[in-house]
Amino acid sequence: MRNVLTLSLLALTSATPAFAAGGGFTMANTNFVVGLGFLLFIGILLYVKVPGLLGGQLDARAEGIQKELDEARALRDEAQTILASYERKQQEVQAQADRIVASAREDAAAAADEAKAELEQSIARRLAAAQEQIASAEASAVKEVRDQAITIAVAAADQVIAKQMTATEANKLIDAAITDVNDTMFGEKIAHGTP
Repeated sequence: MRNVLTLSLLALTSATPAFAAGGGFTMANTNFVVGLGFLLFIGILLYVKVPGLLGGQLDARAEGIQKELDEARALRDEAQTILASYERKQQEVQAQADRIVASAREDAAAAADEAKAELEQSIARRLAAAQEQIASAEASAVKEVRDQAITIAVAAADQVIAKQMTATEANKLIDAAITDVNDTMFGEKIAHGTP
């Protein structure tokens, strides 16, 4: 610092126009007074250690900026970590969603196959029931036709027999029918006379 003061004093005193005109160091020389005031001002600043205070404030400001930069880097690193974590979670959720969709498709396909099989079984049962109903209706119709045919045949035979048969033949037939009934119901015992 003293070197700075010496150099400043030398610069002021060396080649100023006042010295060239022969004015020297007088208080009437304004250049000398301004130079002296400037040197005094610089001396007071150095005495009070203003450059050190300014340097300290600049250093404190630089440290504050460095801390902010470090915090910003830490926040950026944390944000990148969180982003990577969310991207992993999103991929896991997407994979899980894909598995759920695939499982749902498989379940739907299985349910459709099961429903199709049940429908086929239901159709087969209904078809079998319809065939049974048709067979029963056919059997009923055949029985009804047969019964009517028998009734008509018996009536026709009755009329034919009634026209062709005489009273003696009718009595013989009645006796033969009574004997057949007795033989059938009571067996041979009545025919042989055993009670």
